[in-house]
Amino acid sequence: MTRDLTTGSPMRLIWSFALPTLFGMLFQQFYNMMDTMIVGQLLGASALASVGSTSSINFFVIGFCMGVCNGFAIPVAQRMGAGDYSQMRRCVANAGWLSALFAVVLTVFTGLFCRTILTVMRTPEDIFDGAFWYILIIFLGIPTTFLYNLLAAVIRALGDSKTPVYFLAISSVLNIALDLLLILYCHAGVAGAALATVISQGVSGLACLVFMVKRFPILHMTAEERRLDGRTCRTLCLMGIPMGLQYSITAIGSIVLQSAVNGLGTAAIASVAAGAKLFQLICCPYDAMGSSMATYCGQNVGACKLDRLGQGMRACAWLGLGYAVLAVGAMLLFAPQCAMLFLNQDEADLARLVSLTSQYITTLTAFFFPLALVNIVRFSIQGMGFSQLAILAGVLEMAARTVMGQVFVPLFGFTAACFASPVAWISADLFLIPAAILCIRHLRKLYPDQTEEAALRPVRAEGP
Repeated sequence: MTRDLTTGSPMRLIWSFALPTLFGMLFQQFYNMMDTMIVGQLLGASALASVGSTSSINFFVIGFCMGVCNGFAIPVAQRMGAGDYSQMRRCVANAGWLSALFAVVLTVFTGLFCRTILTVMRTPEDIFDGAFWYILIIFLGIPTTFLYNLLAAVIRALGDSKTPVYFLAISSVLNIALDLLLILYCHAGVAGAALATVISQGVSGLACLVFMVKRFPILHMTAEERRLDGRTCRTLCLMGIPMGLQYSITAIGSIVLQSAVNGLGTAAIASVAAGAKLFQLICCPYDAMGSSMATYCGQNVGACKLDRLGQGMRACAWLGLGYAVLAVGAMLLFAPQCAMLFLNQDEADLARLVSLTSQYITTLTAFFFPLALVNIVRFSIQGMGFSQLAILAGVLEMAARTVMGQVFVPLFGFTAACFASPVAWISADLFLIPAAILCIRHLRKLYPDQTEEAALRPVRAEGP
């Protein structure tokens, strides 16, 4: 069930690996989007705003979890590429121990301070209770987030990008069914939507676990390999924590921006919520490209095939450009129709909500190519073993969104909120592209011979 990404055409490999990953992410975003669609259609704009007002803090915490899990998978991919299967299994086991620890700590902390966080974010009183119960349940489901994302990341690191898709497809159907059951028949409101998401993700995580046990003999571990190992944990943390912090640091800027949007009223909040969910769906190809590049670069660095790093990034950038053209064209034509998916036709201010949502999503898609480069280059750098550099890119994104939220949104209102993310992406690109070039040069100095024997030497996770 494993797959070698160190031989063959980079374009063909990245395309074939990213496509199943894309479908998996589409399913994941689909059932997240279904929460928003069902809430907006059945419960109205106020409930939609309740969900939307929590999006940035949701990304801050859940993004950290996802980043950590993806970072833990990079040493797995590197050891897979190097053919060091015993150390690969040790990495998987210790990643499990660390994920369990992170899950417990984050669940307790976020659960205790959830109400305080929403107060600091200036959540309007009319949607506060709905926002609280929605995000509290999401936070209590953090263990399921770690379960699925870690196991799916490990499966992808071993070269199998298809299997997690099948489990997400099942959980997507389950999520929709639970949404309708809990909201329509149990009258659970936005809390029901959150609970449906947590249960569905837990099911997909358990499915990944059963699959790994039964179908990956290469992961069958000895007692020694399962044991907690300090050196392995350190290696994993050097990859995982910076990758998680990258998400969280980026999210700080989103929180500041969300706080500014919250000051624009319920209509603006609901429009950003609807637009953000649509954006998360249509930008999935870039998430898939990024995830694929992390595995691709990890395996090729492990095998010391450094010439393939730049080839892979260039091939993926062309794919990103092609999709950017398609995405902006689609939104220019169909943005209002897409906005209506999230809005109740009986809303009193429907025309304004559609207009604001369309403006938001069209502005974002117009700058999709800079977003493509952010994902492709950042994940490539992480796959090479330089996760710390991604934090600096996250700092630039945070700074850009903070300035837009604190300075420009009060001056120019909703239009400034639409341009906040594009400005952040461009700021990150100005750092990431030169950084990637320096990382490749640094690896060439470490392994000038690029021999197979060199692949067995550990990859250093430090800045160039």
